[in-house]
Amino acid sequence: MRLHQWLFETASWRQQQGLEGGARTPDSEVVDEVVRGVGAYIMGRRMFGGGDGEWDETWTGWWGEEPPYHAPVFVLTHHSRAALSMRGGTTFTFVTDGIDSALEQARSAAGDRDIVIAGGASAAQQYLAAGMLDELYLHIVPVVLGAGERLLENVGDPTLEPVKVVASPAVTHVKYRIVHQ
Repeated sequence: MRLHQWLFETASWRQQQGLEGGARTPDSEVVDEVVRGVGAYIMGRRMFGGGDGEWDETWTGWWGEEPPYHAPVFVLTHHSRAALSMRGGTTFTFVTDGIDSALEQARSAAGDRDIVIAGGASAAQQYLAAGMLDELYLHIVPVVLGAGERLLENVGDPTLEPVKVVASPAVTHVKYRIVHQ
Protein backbone atom coordinates (compact mmCIF):
# COMPACT_ATOMS: atom_id res chain seq x y z
CA MET A 1 0.00 0.00 0.00
CA ARG A 2 2.95 2.36 0.57
CA LEU A 3 3.54 2.41 -3.19
CA HIS A 4 0.11 3.91 -3.77
CA GLN A 5 -0.37 6.11 -0.70
CA TRP A 6 0.49 9.26 -2.69
CA LEU A 7 -2.39 8.44 -5.07
CA PHE A 8 -4.98 7.79 -2.36
CA GLU A 9 -4.35 11.24 -0.86
CA THR A 10 -5.10 13.19 -4.06
CA ALA A 11 -8.36 15.00 -4.70
CA SER A 12 -8.38 13.52 -8.21
CA TRP A 13 -8.30 9.91 -7.04
CA ARG A 14 -10.86 10.53 -4.32
CA GLN A 15 -13.19 12.16 -6.84
CA GLN A 16 -12.85 9.14 -9.17
CA GLN A 17 -13.92 6.96 -6.23
CA GLY A 18 -16.96 9.15 -5.52
CA LEU A 19 -15.35 10.50 -2.35
CA GLU A 20 -14.85 14.04 -1.15
CA GLY A 21 -11.69 15.70 0.06
CA GLY A 22 -8.11 14.95 -0.79
CA ALA A 23 -5.26 17.26 -1.59
CA ARG A 24 -5.15 19.35 -4.77
CA THR A 25 -1.40 19.00 -5.40
CA PRO A 26 0.91 18.45 -8.38
CA ASP A 27 0.29 14.71 -7.80
CA SER A 28 -3.44 15.29 -8.17
CA GLU A 29 -2.83 17.20 -11.40
CA VAL A 30 -0.81 14.24 -12.75
CA VAL A 31 -3.69 11.89 -11.92
CA ASP A 32 -6.07 14.25 -13.78
CA GLU A 33 -3.73 14.24 -16.77
CA VAL A 34 -3.42 10.45 -16.85
CA VAL A 35 -7.19 9.86 -16.98
CA ARG A 36 -8.14 12.81 -19.22
CA GLY A 37 -9.32 11.69 -22.64
CA VAL A 38 -9.13 7.95 -21.94
CA GLY A 39 -11.55 5.82 -23.93
CA ALA A 40 -10.34 2.36 -22.87
CA TYR A 41 -7.85 0.60 -20.62
CA ILE A 42 -5.82 -2.59 -20.92
CA MET A 43 -4.48 -4.42 -17.88
CA GLY A 44 -2.98 -7.75 -17.00
CA ARG A 45 -4.59 -10.54 -15.02
CA ARG A 46 -2.55 -9.72 -11.91
CA MET A 47 -3.62 -6.08 -12.04
CA PHE A 48 -7.26 -7.19 -12.11
CA GLY A 49 -6.45 -9.75 -9.42
CA GLY A 50 -8.24 -12.85 -8.25
CA GLY A 51 -5.29 -15.25 -8.29
CA ASP A 52 -3.80 -17.46 -10.96
CA GLY A 53 -5.42 -20.30 -12.88
CA GLU A 54 -9.13 -20.67 -13.49
CA TRP A 55 -11.27 -17.75 -12.40
CA ASP A 56 -13.07 -17.46 -9.09
CA GLU A 57 -16.22 -15.90 -10.57
CA THR A 58 -16.98 -14.17 -7.26
CA TRP A 59 -13.86 -11.99 -7.68
CA THR A 60 -14.80 -8.65 -9.26
CA GLY A 61 -11.60 -6.68 -8.66
CA TRP A 62 -9.90 -4.68 -5.95
CA TRP A 63 -12.12 -1.61 -6.22
CA GLY A 64 -15.59 -2.58 -5.07
CA GLU A 65 -18.83 -2.23 -7.02
CA GLU A 66 -17.82 0.91 -8.93
CA PRO A 67 -14.29 0.75 -10.38
CA PRO A 68 -12.50 4.04 -11.08
CA TYR A 69 -12.12 3.42 -14.82
CA HIS A 70 -15.56 4.50 -16.15
CA ALA A 71 -14.62 3.06 -19.54
CA PRO A 72 -14.11 -0.37 -21.12
CA VAL A 73 -11.20 -2.36 -19.63
CA PHE A 74 -9.59 -5.26 -21.49
CA VAL A 75 -7.91 -7.79 -19.19
CA LEU A 76 -5.11 -9.96 -20.62
CA THR A 77 -5.51 -13.51 -19.36
CA HIS A 78 -5.00 -17.17 -20.29
CA HIS A 79 -8.38 -18.20 -18.84
CA SER A 80 -11.67 -17.20 -20.42
CA ARG A 81 -14.36 -15.47 -18.43
CA ALA A 82 -17.59 -13.74 -19.39
CA ALA A 83 -17.47 -9.95 -19.57
CA LEU A 84 -18.14 -8.23 -16.24
CA SER A 85 -20.20 -5.03 -16.24
CA MET A 86 -19.85 -2.82 -13.18
CA ARG A 87 -21.38 0.44 -11.99
CA GLY A 88 -20.07 3.69 -13.42
CA GLY A 89 -19.66 2.49 -17.00
CA THR A 90 -16.80 0.02 -16.52
CA THR A 91 -17.01 -3.28 -18.34
CA PHE A 92 -14.15 -5.74 -17.97
CA THR A 93 -13.62 -7.88 -21.08
CA PHE A 94 -11.28 -10.82 -20.60
CA VAL A 95 -8.99 -11.31 -23.61
CA THR A 96 -7.33 -14.69 -24.08
CA ASP A 97 -5.83 -14.22 -27.55
CA GLY A 98 -2.99 -11.82 -26.82
CA ILE A 99 -1.94 -8.20 -26.77
CA ASP A 100 -2.75 -7.53 -30.44
CA SER A 101 -6.35 -8.61 -29.94
CA ALA A 102 -6.68 -6.60 -26.71
CA LEU A 103 -5.31 -3.49 -28.44
CA GLU A 104 -7.62 -3.95 -31.44
CA GLN A 105 -10.64 -4.29 -29.14
CA ALA A 106 -9.55 -1.29 -27.06
CA ARG A 107 -9.09 0.84 -30.21
CA SER A 108 -12.57 -0.08 -31.37
CA ALA A 109 -14.05 0.81 -27.97
CA ALA A 110 -12.03 4.02 -27.50
CA GLY A 111 -12.67 5.56 -30.91
CA ASP A 112 -10.49 8.66 -31.14
CA ARG A 113 -9.77 8.72 -27.39
CA ASP A 114 -6.63 7.40 -25.69
CA ILE A 115 -5.91 3.87 -24.53
CA VAL A 116 -4.02 3.41 -21.28
CA ILE A 117 -2.07 0.31 -20.29
CA ALA A 118 -3.09 0.36 -16.63
CA GLY A 119 -0.56 -2.28 -15.54
CA GLY A 120 0.86 -4.49 -14.24
CA ALA A 121 4.45 -4.80 -15.20
CA SER A 122 4.01 -7.78 -17.53
CA ALA A 123 1.34 -6.04 -19.63
CA ALA A 124 3.46 -2.89 -19.91
CA GLN A 125 6.55 -4.96 -20.82
CA GLN A 126 4.72 -6.78 -23.60
CA TYR A 127 3.41 -3.59 -25.22
CA LEU A 128 6.74 -1.79 -24.85
CA ALA A 129 8.72 -4.71 -26.31
CA ALA A 130 6.25 -4.92 -29.24
CA GLY A 131 6.71 -1.20 -30.00
CA MET A 132 3.04 -0.50 -29.32
CA LEU A 133 3.40 2.27 -26.73
CA ASP A 134 3.59 5.96 -27.60
CA GLU A 135 4.24 7.20 -24.05
CA LEU A 136 5.46 5.80 -20.76
CA TYR A 137 4.45 7.57 -17.56
CA LEU A 138 6.38 6.31 -14.53
CA HIS A 139 5.40 7.16 -10.95
CA ILE A 140 8.50 6.52 -8.85
CA VAL A 141 7.96 6.16 -5.12
CA PRO A 142 10.92 6.10 -2.69
CA VAL A 143 10.04 2.65 -1.33
CA VAL A 144 12.37 -0.33 -1.64
CA LEU A 145 10.35 -3.51 -2.01
CA GLY A 146 13.13 -6.05 -2.36
CA ALA A 147 11.16 -8.20 -4.82
CA GLY A 148 8.67 -8.03 -7.66
CA GLU A 149 8.67 -7.70 -11.42
CA ARG A 150 11.20 -5.40 -13.04
CA LEU A 151 9.23 -3.06 -15.29
CA LEU A 152 11.89 -2.43 -17.91
CA GLU A 153 13.24 -5.98 -18.19
CA ASN A 154 13.08 -7.76 -21.57
CA VAL A 155 11.66 -4.75 -23.44
CA GLY A 156 14.43 -4.41 -26.02
CA ASP A 157 16.13 -1.06 -26.46
CA PRO A 158 13.40 1.55 -26.86
CA THR A 159 14.35 5.18 -27.32
CA LEU A 160 12.75 7.19 -24.53
CA GLU A 161 12.54 10.95 -24.90
CA PRO A 162 11.86 12.82 -21.63
CA VAL A 163 8.76 15.00 -21.86
CA LYS A 164 7.94 15.97 -18.29
CA VAL A 165 9.09 15.52 -14.70
CA VAL A 166 6.91 16.40 -11.73
CA ALA A 167 8.37 15.92 -8.26
CA SER A 168 6.65 15.95 -4.90
CA PRO A 169 7.70 14.78 -1.44
CA ALA A 170 5.90 11.44 -2.01
CA VAL A 171 6.54 10.55 -5.67
CA THR A 172 8.38 11.60 -8.81
CA HIS A 173 6.39 11.40 -12.06
CA VAL A 174 8.43 11.00 -15.25
CA LYS A 175 6.73 11.08 -18.63
CA TYR A 176 8.56 9.78 -21.69
CA ARG A 177 7.65 9.80 -25.37
CA ILE A 178 8.68 6.61 -27.08
CA VAL A 179 10.46 7.43 -30.31
CA HIS A 180 9.47 5.01 -33.08
CA GLN A 181 11.98 4.75 -35.89
